[in-house]
Amino acid sequence: MTDKPDKSAQQVIYERVLRAPDHAVLSRMRALGFWPSGQGLPEDPPEEATERQTLEKQKAALLATALGSVDVPKALREENQRRILEARKRRKERAKAREEARVQRRALWIELSRSTIVHAGIGVSAGLSGGRSDEARLLQNGLPILHDANDVARFLAIGIEELRHLTYHRRGAALVHYHRYEIPKKSGGMRRISAPKRRLGQAQHRILDSILAKVPADPTAHGFVRHRSIVTNATQHVGKPVVVNLDLQDFFPTITFRRVKGMFCKLGYAEPVATLLGLLTTEPPRAPVEIDGAKLWVALGHRVLPQGACTSPAITNVLCRRLDKRLDGFARRAGFRYTRYADDLTFSGTDFEVLGKLLGQVRRVVTEEGFRVNEKKTRVMRKGGRQEVTGVVVNDRPTVMRREVRRLRAILHNAAKHGLESQNRAGHPCFEAHLRGRIGFLAMVDPSKAEPLERAFEALLQGSR
Repeated sequence: MTDKPDKSAQQVIYERVLRAPDHAVLSRMRALGFWPSGQGLPEDPPEEATERQTLEKQKAALLATALGSVDVPKALREENQRRILEARKRRKERAKAREEARVQRRALWIELSRSTIVHAGIGVSAGLSGGRSDEARLLQNGLPILHDANDVARFLAIGIEELRHLTYHRRGAALVHYHRYEIPKKSGGMRRISAPKRRLGQAQHRILDSILAKVPADPTAHGFVRHRSIVTNATQHVGKPVVVNLDLQDFFPTITFRRVKGMFCKLGYAEPVATLLGLLTTEPPRAPVEIDGAKLWVALGHRVLPQGACTSPAITNVLCRRLDKRLDGFARRAGFRYTRYADDLTFSGTDFEVLGKLLGQVRRVVTEEGFRVNEKKTRVMRKGGRQEVTGVVVNDRPTVMRREVRRLRAILHNAAKHGLESQNRAGHPCFEAHLRGRIGFLAMVDPSKAEPLERAFEALLQGSR
């Protein structure tokens, strides 16, 4: 079938002239000089006028004949009623179509919500849909391939409903996934501990063993790293003329959910996976309140790393890799050595003159990396006094304070005479385990000093049995 040819410009103009009113045509012809300005239109020819009148009369007669037997008001009412019924029918059809579409969308939403996680709470749900993980990067680092919520659930050996339960963020919750308690700090005050309950703890151990443990920490980090300890950390600073300790203030609370989520994204995980892993490893500080007789745990701020979760130290080691590299670089250029154990930063060297400049650079880098130095805990220790790094004396060799060794020796001596419980002056619930731990710490740091104490302790236990 061929297309109709386009109308010519002349034909278009002709059709426009035919459709235009007579007075408009006459005005335009006068303006263009085709018609005298004072002269009107000519009268129709007599034959044409007569024929027109005849046709009008015939038309009127036909209409009269056709409408003579019709009830015009009734016909109008019927037509109006027909249109109303058709409009109602169309409205019902549209309403039915909308309801069917709504039911279909709801069914799809229910199916989607059962098979994945599309919402995890206010303020944390962005990025839960779309995207795939970088498989090449994950394979290169030996990390499990996870693309979506179903993969995360299978990775943790739980169902999607349980994963939703463990990750959903509520500002006020009757049921939380952490046991909360306080323990006294060595420096005074109380330390808030958030220990995960069993199901969340199992998920966090899985994340730690299969993901976080496979991301190498910087060589300068000694806290919570396999084959490193407070002893390996302290040994790096033995026999130095000057040793400096700095403490990062509010270390775990500084690490927010957003930073943890970004860390998992940098490892190669898609945003939905990083969001779920971040929710599994963070928790807001909460306080109990009572509303209408019901106890609720109300969030006091943003989600942060909980102190008590097994994943928190490993996450800080990953997030602090750039901090460690920068501080180690400044320390080396100043002739110092740098190590970090959790939130304790230690520098040691020989040139006391450059120490002020070095500490200024350290404070600047710490601030740029999103942390703060606790100035109250900054200590500069010279060779003439006791130099202590993470509880280990490092003046000449790694050891513990003489006072602690003498105290342990006195406890064992008196316990041999009066019984072990007679020395439990602080009221420890399990004094035997407490004492064994103190002797074990000495054995880890200075085995030669611990050996006679270990023999005395075992002899004491044998005698009591």
